[in-house]
Amino acid sequence: MSANIKLTTEERAELFGGFDPDAHAAEAERRWGGTDAWADAQRRSASYTKEDWKRFLAEAGTISTRMADAMRSGAPADGDLAMDLAEEHRAHISRWCYECTYEIHRGLGDLYVTDPRFTSAFDDTAPGLAAYFRTAITANALRHEA
Repeated sequence: MSANIKLTTEERAELFGGFDPDAHAAEAERRWGGTDAWADAQRRSASYTKEDWKRFLAEAGTISTRMADAMRSGAPADGDLAMDLAEEHRAHISRWCYECTYEIHRGLGDLYVTDPRFTSAFDDTAPGLAAYFRTAITANALRHEA
């Protein structure tokens, strides 16, 4: 997402806790700044209200919790349940951030396990969730590209 977030300091703390989007903005712009996805995310997020951010974060949290529940239940990461949740995750990103193609989604899945910040965030929900999420994302992409 963008650091182009128009919220007060108090609202940012309430919504994002210890995470500061501005602290990661320069890195994100270096990596993706020239892409259509970046421009779209910047445009969309600039108009989000505090209530929009609450909905966005709640939906993202629900998807992660459901994915963790699937993993804990023993559902295979490349099975229908996990792939359906991965598709829901992709649709969530497309709805709120930018058009998340299957190629982009696979890249996000890789980032979840190669960037310790992402791995830690997912694995705080459930140990091993980042890798499980990536496998589900990859399997879902292959299912839709077949």
